[in-house]
Amino acid sequence: MLERHELEAFLTLGDELHFGRTAERLGVSPARISQTVKKLERRIGTLLFARTSRSVALTPVGRRLHEELRPAHAQILAALERATAAGRGLLGTLRVGFGSPWGGELLTAAADAFLARHPGCELTLREVPVDAGTRPVEDGELDVQYAAFPIGVPGLTAGPVLAREDRVLLVPAAHPLARRTSVSLEDLAGLALVTTGRTRSRTWREAHYPARTPSGAAIHRGPGAATWEEVLSLVGAGRGVAPGAARGARYHPRPGIAYVPFDDAPPLEYGLVWAAANENALVRAFVETAVFRSV
Repeated sequence: MLERHELEAFLTLGDELHFGRTAERLGVSPARISQTVKKLERRIGTLLFARTSRSVALTPVGRRLHEELRPAHAQILAALERATAAGRGLLGTLRVGFGSPWGGELLTAAADAFLARHPGCELTLREVPVDAGTRPVEDGELDVQYAAFPIGVPGLTAGPVLAREDRVLLVPAAHPLARRTSVSLEDLAGLALVTTGRTRSRTWREAHYPARTPSGAAIHRGPGAATWEEVLSLVGAGRGVAPGAARGARYHPRPGIAYVPFDDAPPLEYGLVWAAANENALVRAFVETAVFRSV
């Protein structure tokens, strides 16, 4: 039988795939996480994680166990939260933001479930402009924000990954890359990237708008865009290319723009972000509801 700390260590490491971030989220040392996972693996009789000096990945057995345990764990947490809320009368208003249409759909469903579970609460949903980055939640305008990972902003807490999207490159329809079935990160060499998202996080900028290709070739910074419509207009006018999510082709189709898949870029990851100093029962309850709805 799994101990609670073993379950939380396994599921969190399966989400983060990083011992340091897992330890930080659970408030223990990386060595404690490593020991807990090794003990669990000995009990099960097989490796759950493949570890190297540079990466951590779930093994096939670990992935299946993670997929089967996550919904059950979310249900347990939700049941405990409902019982706790009923006992203490969870009340208040929660301000939640999103930047993409699919993020808005996920949060709308989560909001409906949250309000049904906590009828004494109020929740407002707000669209965040693409150039705002995580400023609304940093500045206290929002309590929780759906954002693209990694965050890398001091004082902000990132929850579990709620969605993954394949990456694509938006290029003008007349561009030579538009005729390709796929592109690689090396194809960005010499191109100008239309950029969005004001942020203090170098980690975020490099993950979404790298300055160099994997081989070291320079990637130029193109014009900035404040809205997604500006991104589309700039790409369509030939002012640059833009990385994005594959799902964007369904939500933002344009005759003059091609969405070309990357064949070597990691998927985009999205989740909820909130200010660590402002975390409370309302925030925790909504995050748990959103995790449950995303499973």
